[in-house]
Amino acid sequence: MDKKETFIKAIKENEGFIFKIASVYTNNTDDKHDLVQEIIYQLWKSYDSFNHQASLSTWMYRIALNVAIYQLKVSKRRILTVPIEGHFWDNQENDDSDTEEQWRIFRQLIDSLNLLDKGIIMLYLENKSYEEMAEIIGISVSNVGTKLSRIKEKLKAQITKQR
Repeated sequence: MDKKETFIKAIKENEGFIFKIASVYTNNTDDKHDLVQEIIYQLWKSYDSFNHQASLSTWMYRIALNVAIYQLKVSKRRILTVPIEGHFWDNQENDDSDTEEQWRIFRQLIDSLNLLDKGIIMLYLENKSYEEMAEIIGISVSNVGTKLSRIKEKLKAQITKQR
């Protein structure tokens, strides 16, 4: 398999998290598609520099998050809402209005986080290990634990305040 075919295969295998990242860091469909294209472009542009020290998916996650964060900083947009299509919380049962309201509040709370914290909590909700999160975000494992603990406390405090 040549380089192009290998790259396309890797994109297809990992497109789920690329779309999730784009959904979390944008607030409309056009921006989401633009961000997906930019992520794939940057992955292709950097593909030759992949050195196999990390897994390919970890490397792709890191680039995708960095591109999403950079694009938001450049455009100076503030995320107002997070479209729920294709997110990790789509599989949740929300048959009654209480559960639906809880998920709405949860999405708003995630939306209120800064860009790095949003990436960390997204990886946490994707069941990534602290080691994987550290490698993807580019911080130490202990720093992941500290940041995640602070994020959880912040979310918990905001939930308590809303009650």
